Amino acid sequence: MKEAQYPDYKSTCGWNKLLPIRSNNPELTQNITADVVIIGAGYTGVAAAKRWHDIKPDDQIIMIDASTTGEGSSGRNSGFLIEIALANDISSSATEKLMQCNQLISDTLIKIKEDVSRSSIDCQMHRTGVYRVAASTIGIKSLNKYIKFLESTNLDFEILNNRELEENLGTKYYQKGLYTPHCFLVQPAALIRALLEKLPSPITYFENTPALKCLKSKSEWIVKTPNGDIKAKKVIVANNAFCGKLGFGNSYLATIYTYAGLTEQLSKNNLELLGNNNNWGILPTHRLGSTLRRTIDGRLMIRSLYHYEKEGNKDLIKKRLIDQLRKRYPQLPDLNFETVWGGATGLTMNGGWLWGEYEKNLYISAGCNGGGVVKGTLFGEHLANLANNESTLDIKKLFGSANWMPPEPFRKIGFNLISMIESHRGKSEI
Repeated sequence: MKEAQYPDYKSTCGWNKLLPIRSNNPELTQNITADVVIIGAGYTGVAAAKRWHDIKPDDQIIMIDASTTGEGSSGRNSGFLIEIALANDISSSATEKLMQCNQLISDTLIKIKEDVSRSSIDCQMHRTGVYRVAASTIGIKSLNKYIKFLESTNLDFEILNNRELEENLGTKYYQKGLYTPHCFLVQPAALIRALLEKLPSPITYFENTPALKCLKSKSEWIVKTPNGDIKAKKVIVANNAFCGKLGFGNSYLATIYTYAGLTEQLSKNNLELLGNNNNWGILPTHRLGSTLRRTIDGRLMIRSLYHYEKEGNKDLIKKRLIDQLRKRYPQLPDLNFETVWGGATGLTMNGGWLWGEYEKNLYISAGCNGGGVVKGTLFGEHLANLANNESTLDIKKLFGSANWMPPEPFRKIGFNLISMIESHRGKSEI
């Protein structure tokens, strides 16, 4: 088995760049033993560690991460905490299941809020709601489909025309949109810092400690890292897009890189040109569309573009991102980014999750498909339940299970072909 390779996240960028410098946790430098080792210190890994400690407070719980807090995907996302589990590709006939999922997501978000309230870190967490917008005919078609889902579950929403969107968002770019109150916006790097700040002290957390191999040895698992091995009775793999690098889930999961840019703080004059709402988030209706935010400290963020299995050219990406942002805000021709970054996410064929006991005493939660903060927290808790024979949700039945993907090179060809077609059809949404 080849050693797993991870992106180089040594330099601070993205949301983490806006936070005070922190003292990193130590790296693992010796061989150790544990009752469980959790690979990945994002939202899923942290939730699994905390829940495991609740169930078995005397167990030796080890959590490792290839990077440092906030530099991985947990701090590189767009900072949307959606209160509902509604998805565009779920049939309106599944209303009862959708409403059950929505309640589970809402209950999990309450727990996250409680953890944040006990932290000393300001996560800029506010219930702002979220806009879904369309700039073209194909976008409006997707938006209308989404409206039917909202109606089927009796969720509140408001339809907005071009003028109303301009008043709220400061752009004439979108033809039609809707607003739903079911979303919190957060500074994601601050959020993962806050959650880790309240990690129970018996949980040992090593940073800059990538899992290179995960091997079965009689009744134990051996997780090999650069400077030490961890022998554990059980393993939880919570590194999402990178579980395939350890040899797990390759038939169900692909790694996709996406990118974001965050502007410098805008001047007072420029902020006055951006409408009457000073803290908002936009989610696209088209699957390849751009996500936007106006942050509470007066910046614009855009998240867009995709590459398969490896990152693209950073200079070209930066140019494309700033062009897309200026296209939406031509009244701000001097927009510039303070920071641009890439991040990896796990993509499955059908949007379902790779979740459960993958091999004996090895458990996985992966394939977030870009929606992993709240659901990842929920799934991490229940993965710990499953591993300890506690009462567990039927995650696969409720949220779907990942379908098999064809092997390479067919997978890459298929992704690039579909991406090219969808990018052309929905070019105004990107």
